[in-house]
Amino acid sequence: MKQQPSSSGLADALRAFGLLSGAGIYLVVFLGIFLYLGQCADEFLGTGRICTIAGILLGFPAAIYSLYRQLKYYKAI
Repeated sequence: MKQQPSSSGLADALRAFGLLSGAGIYLVVFLGIFLYLGQCADEFLGTGRICTIAGILLGFPAAIYSLYRQLKYYKAI
């Protein structure tokens, strides 16, 4: 059996920083896409801000779920 070399505290900290900063960027991009789609639908349908609000309300849970799946894949949770 091969033993894996122990990682240093700095390497662990950098790995955690990369994962969490990537997760934040992922969340913002995902919400931005849904917000943009909602605004496009508002312009096309002429509904004021209804579709933009719907985009936010649909995008936030979708972003949280996708973020959960991503963190679970990396075994962070």
